[in-house]
Amino acid sequence: MAALAHVLIVDDDPDIRQVLSLLLKPSYNLSEAADGYTAVDFIRKNPGVDLIILDVMMPGMSGIEACAEIRKYSKAPVLFLTAKTAEEDRLSAYSSGGDDFLPKPFSQVELLAKVSSLLRRYTEYRGKPEEVVELGSLRVDFGSHTVTHNGAVLDLTDKEHAILEYMLKNRGVTLNAKQIYEAVWEEVYLPGSGSTVMVHILNLRRKIEDDPSNPKILRTVWGKGYQID
Repeated sequence: MAALAHVLIVDDDPDIRQVLSLLLKPSYNLSEAADGYTAVDFIRKNPGVDLIILDVMMPGMSGIEACAEIRKYSKAPVLFLTAKTAEEDRLSAYSSGGDDFLPKPFSQVELLAKVSSLLRRYTEYRGKPEEVVELGSLRVDFGSHTVTHNGAVLDLTDKEHAILEYMLKNRGVTLNAKQIYEAVWEEVYLPGSGSTVMVHILNLRRKIEDDPSNPKILRTVWGKGYQID
């Protein structure tokens, strides 16, 4: 029998942690942290965690700050939980390295669907057969889930890696934000989803391009979308 995926729940509200535990315990191996500092330390010592559910609004170290630190030790997907639903809050969460966003209050169905989707994609990437693609100084190894630029290993988030893989699978094709969002996030494209895609594309370019302001690998086709030749 395969081991259960390991999920870390991070929230300063014990009631929220209890609710999440009750919903997820039947299907996953769970750990908990009550603040950002504890979460970062836990991931540092347990980099094999498969998914992190992270509250944004916490005292001391916010979820966004914690996510940025967690990215130093883990590429596991991060699902943000927050009562803040403004577009700029979502973009800040994604910019810190988060993969998805679930506003409070949340439904059991939506939570379980997002957790399942993030874990499935993360597991698929780690289990892919070896395949290497080279684009100039960029080298993408799907087998090891490793991307290097000028020989240096890049620290891509799960979503950034998913976008890169999707674009590489469709080399030469111009893909719009709706196609990218629905393929990578596996959700219906909604108002605001385009901004989410744009932020992730910008973050990805900062890592894979020699000059992010003049991208040569992941190009914008004005009025149509994005393309890798």
